[in-house]
Amino acid sequence: MTITASRQAELLASVPTGLLINGEWRNAASGKTLDVHDPATGKVLASIADANGEDAMAALDAACAAQASWARTAPRVRAEILRKAFELITERAEDFALLMTLEMGKPLAEARGEVAYGAEFLRWNSEEAVRDYGRFVTTPEGKNKILVAKKPVGPCLLITPWNFPLAMATRKVGPALAAGCTMVLKPAKLTPLTSQLFAAVMQEAGLPAGVLNVVAGSSASSISGPLLADPRLRKLSFTGSTSVGKQLMAAATENVLRTSMELGGNAPFLVFEDADLDAAVEGAMAAKMRNMGEACTAANRFLVHESVATAFTAKLAARIGALTVGRGTEAGTDVGPIVEEKARANIHALVTAAVAEGATVLAGGDVVEGDGYFYQPTVLGNVANDAAILQQEIFGPVAPVTTFTDEDDAIQLANSTQYGLASYLYTKDFSRLLRVSEQLEFGMVGFNSGMISNAAAPFGGVKQSGLGREGGSEGIAEYTTTQYIGIADPYA
Repeated sequence: MTITASRQAELLASVPTGLLINGEWRNAASGKTLDVHDPATGKVLASIADANGEDAMAALDAACAAQASWARTAPRVRAEILRKAFELITERAEDFALLMTLEMGKPLAEARGEVAYGAEFLRWNSEEAVRDYGRFVTTPEGKNKILVAKKPVGPCLLITPWNFPLAMATRKVGPALAAGCTMVLKPAKLTPLTSQLFAAVMQEAGLPAGVLNVVAGSSASSISGPLLADPRLRKLSFTGSTSVGKQLMAAATENVLRTSMELGGNAPFLVFEDADLDAAVEGAMAAKMRNMGEACTAANRFLVHESVATAFTAKLAARIGALTVGRGTEAGTDVGPIVEEKARANIHALVTAAVAEGATVLAGGDVVEGDGYFYQPTVLGNVANDAAILQQEIFGPVAPVTTFTDEDDAIQLANSTQYGLASYLYTKDFSRLLRVSEQLEFGMVGFNSGMISNAAAPFGGVKQSGLGREGGSEGIAEYTTTQYIGIADPYA
């Protein structure tokens, strides 16, 4: 059923509009506010406090003041707070789903999926918080004992993107809390409302004041700049574009910060001649159309063996062409709006250039006229291997298809990018899986699967897609530092 205007208004009224600093919601130091827009209409949804450097430093002060006591908090206590937060978000799944749909645009069905995915980072890390093991062993020559302890790295700056407003926050906050770190969370200016509601839930779950501080703002650099320059900050975790990631990494070198970077992607989707084409199309729909293609893991290049390219492309075009475009709150919507006009214009420019270079439009291929920032789900055939659309991250509902001749050709085409985050491989040959995946320069490979993200798995890339991992035990390790104590063996 379609969500009513009164339901939307009631939910928006429940979202805190201030900055969360030391357990209190307050106005920005400047008194300024930031408007949050609905990408389906272009209209303002809400106005929240617009943080600046002064607010950022107040948040860091709070995080630093809370760090020692939070680090000493028993792992079981930290685990129970995370578990309680998981339960509260699950109970309020419909609120979080609707809020994400309103500020980001994704259909409610997808938003509900993100709630389940995002909440799982809290449950997973609650279970792992009590299992952060160290070591106590004898040295090889028997003269000393080796005591290895894992300690929280300290106050963290967490910068999240706009495309997964809940999951990107929980994926960073969950392991930081489990490890014993305090933090300043800076959500994306396009979609900060979900982080505001999430922070309120963390308070309700019993998180002490100052452990999580939230400062949304229209100028990211005015917030990150002073924080990165302060030696009390010990960790930076960023998800976003490679260009911004490089700038943040450069700033982080001054104080030699621990950094985790989940940056851009250009995922290849390889379909070999022996693949189950129907299964490959299903996987392609998941890998491409999840989140309207606005995901760093989204299949960006469909590399299909020349013998099955025509059949695969026809099947994919039929599926994508049948999708319904509309506001995410409306029943029957498959594809919501692009997050902003600038992003939509970039998508259309890539499509237009590819067509000018000889690509064939098999579905979609144009903007949707009217209010909001909608774009037709698109499939392009006969795309040239050097086309710009295969070199840049599309971040939209566009599937460009090109061909390869053999296994070596497929690997070469797949690796011909500066990025190395996600990749996908469809074949019935397990030996080929091992051969190809070993040569793919990507941090993640989906084998006959278009969905690979999971709270229990290490998420991250290589090359200019970043460094570090989020999720799994590797995700908690990013928020810890190792201390070794050499102890004289009393029996030696």
